[in-house]
Amino acid sequence: MHPHERPSVLRRLVPSAYRPVLANRSFRRLILGFAVSYLGDGMSFVAVAWLAIELAPQATAGLWVGGAVAAYTMPGVVGALVFGRRLRRVSARRLLLADNVVRGVFLGAVPIAWLAGLLTLPLYLVLLAVSSLLHAWGSAGKYTLLAELLPDEQRLAANTLVSSLNFAATIGGPAIAGVLVTYVSSALVLGLDALTYVFLAVLVARMRLPESGHVSLVDQTAARGGLELLRSHPELLGMLTLTWFFNVLYGPVEVALPLHVTEDLHAPGTLLGLYWMLFGIGAVLGGLAVGALRQLPLWPVTVVIVVGWGLALLPFEFDVPTAVTVACFTLGGVVYGQFVALSVTLVQAKSPPQHLAAMLAARSAALLTASPLGTALGGPLTNALGPRATLGGSGAATVVLGAVACVLLLARRSSPNRSGIEKRRSPSRT
Repeated sequence: MHPHERPSVLRRLVPSAYRPVLANRSFRRLILGFAVSYLGDGMSFVAVAWLAIELAPQATAGLWVGGAVAAYTMPGVVGALVFGRRLRRVSARRLLLADNVVRGVFLGAVPIAWLAGLLTLPLYLVLLAVSSLLHAWGSAGKYTLLAELLPDEQRLAANTLVSSLNFAATIGGPAIAGVLVTYVSSALVLGLDALTYVFLAVLVARMRLPESGHVSLVDQTAARGGLELLRSHPELLGMLTLTWFFNVLYGPVEVALPLHVTEDLHAPGTLLGLYWMLFGIGAVLGGLAVGALRQLPLWPVTVVIVVGWGLALLPFEFDVPTAVTVACFTLGGVVYGQFVALSVTLVQAKSPPQHLAAMLAARSAALLTASPLGTALGGPLTNALGPRATLGGSGAATVVLGAVACVLLLARRSSPNRSGIEKRRSPSRT
């Protein structure tokens, strides 16, 4: 092949929907920073829980692991409420910078305190909590910045690329962290995560990005108005409710899985890294497969995905070979990766265009409480029931959730009023 033929080959390999997005130089540099930051998050996925296990007494390890995982995420809800009036008019660029600086500083303090011999469990939880205070605003700034940077018709492709990067980071991040927590230190892994946030902050600070644009951050954080709009769209409110409970039931997995590795299997951190790495591979493959599902009805497929994830967790409750649970967790990743894209796509497809930003903001604000609540509950549940029962119970409850959603969906579809509405709307839908 001649050198001048390579660009055309690469263009053919990239799906047409992504070519205009990737042609934007600022976007390419921005997703480089996101990719590095997501890799750090993937490492922390293992390290946050593992360091808590190392510091906590064995009798209360479940409570401390649940507290650490919750502290790494839940204070973002507090930050979204407490700093709302002050930050909602701050530009997207500055919000993203502020979040990354806070994350970098306070996560970076963890290995410093550890090296100085000063790291205690209460101090560890405080540092994790403060590091996450602005994370909800940083996420809002990130997606608002993407919306300002790109025209309307390119936003879905951009969001999909960023989401896929996030899942891809759970492939390499946990694998690297699994080796480092076993042979080096879990505290130093959090230091590496801090450096990835610093890298993104420096990149954003040096880039020429819009300080303000055609997308209002005030609108994107207007959660109250968005919730009012969702109430007038029962289908979207139903999807939000399903997603919220789905995420709550997922939360205990992040607490119980590390303890399952250490207490039930007596295995090193490399196995925990393997679980999450294969989950990430499955999630990426599942996310990519969504394109093939575009012609299928989104609601039924979404409900099937909920049931499928629950079934993937059930084998953990039984005394089966580790290879079986590893395989099931990998398949669970395939299922879970599809759910994220499909649920967002359903909201984007059904929301009135003029209200899309507010509805997405309301969705984000509501879901921000779900996984942290699940992880907070996962601590006492794991301590009381044990890791195996917690993982299996999460799976069983998720299957029940999917079954209830299926019954409600069938009842809604069989409603005469609903059928009439669908017939009137069908010509406008693709």
